[in-house]
Amino acid sequence: MNKMRVSHVLMIALMAIMSSFANADVQWLDRIAAIVDDDVILISELDNRLQTVKNNIQRAGQTAPPDDQLRKEILDMLILESIQLQMANRVGLRIDDEELNQAVTRIAAQNNMSLEQFRQALISNGSSYLELREQVRREMIIQRVQAGNVNQRIQVTEQEVDNYLKSEEGQARTSPDYRLAHVLIPVPSDASEAQRKQAKAKAEAVAKALRNGASYENVNGVQGSDLGWRKQQDLPSLFADVTSSLQDGDVSEPLQSASGYHVVQLLASRGVAELVDQTKVRHILLKTSAIRDEEQSRQLAADLRQRVKQGESFAELAKKFSEDIGSAQEGGSLGWTTPGQLVPEFEKAMDNTAVGDISPPVKSNFGWHIIKVEERRREDVTNEIRERLARRALHDRKFDQELEAWLRKIRSEAFVDEKL
Repeated sequence: MNKMRVSHVLMIALMAIMSSFANADVQWLDRIAAIVDDDVILISELDNRLQTVKNNIQRAGQTAPPDDQLRKEILDMLILESIQLQMANRVGLRIDDEELNQAVTRIAAQNNMSLEQFRQALISNGSSYLELREQVRREMIIQRVQAGNVNQRIQVTEQEVDNYLKSEEGQARTSPDYRLAHVLIPVPSDASEAQRKQAKAKAEAVAKALRNGASYENVNGVQGSDLGWRKQQDLPSLFADVTSSLQDGDVSEPLQSASGYHVVQLLASRGVAELVDQTKVRHILLKTSAIRDEEQSRQLAADLRQRVKQGESFAELAKKFSEDIGSAQEGGSLGWTTPGQLVPEFEKAMDNTAVGDISPPVKSNFGWHIIKVEERRREDVTNEIRERLARRALHDRKFDQELEAWLRKIRSEAFVDEKL
């Protein structure tokens, strides 16, 4: 059979298949709920999300809106998700499996489960673990799209930070947190003077035992409790008055109230006086490249270290050789650094280098470094932390406003054809 004959047979077969389709009753497996730019939202997607939302509302013990209203709201949400996911796809934004695994593991931990226990719990409830993973991936991508587009629209000025810190809300949010243990020695309202003296003596013995290392959970036969983290203004006034005078671990004298004698121990505090060890440091960064491999970069770093030890200026060598664009023109200066600010390999080498000395070459994911430690100090960064909390609160407030405006904008600019 020649090629022409084969083509003729195939054409006849194709026409027969098409004819059978034309004469058959077509059953649609799915339909389109909306066309969104280059994407489509299927009825099945809408129905699945609708059922999930209704189940969540039911579990929360709330009453769901009418189906028509809820269906419309969910379709609007899916349209916005589609627009944002397409934006992510156009710029190549991805969430790799390792990062996704970490996110799902955090969700499991929030539910007091291991990852495997969490997976089994989902299966037991009739949910799909793989579908949950993909939903988490989608949400992570959308969060990054939103952050990348909305954060650049937000500015928080120094004046706004100052005004916030002076406001009632700002002072409440940035005030110190205290974690107290509480032990009560009860005294009946009709107690005699002798009974009151006996209760006070017992409270004094409890305070003494706590100072000597006893646990508040059971001290001298009395059970105490952990009041958890609280702002000073959220503490009972009897405790608030004394708390600010305590250091971490300190125990109060017995405090008398109508219910008896109280002993409080300050287990921990936050935002009272945040002292951190800081290091003033310079570095020279050498990256590997097509013209300088790993060993050559390490050797050049060692050579530069030797040149500094022989009297050459670290700052001048950094200006000439360092490939850290941000610090090279400043002579390699990174200023004052705090723990956790730098990558672990760099920080470990810095911590092991004496003041005035230069570290041997150390490798990080950025390349090869030599590090000069200039000074060390212990600094109170309480004000910086308060300002950072204020700036974050103002940013979050503006983010919600700007996000709403940005979502309206991208929705109005997208091509959307709803089929419902």
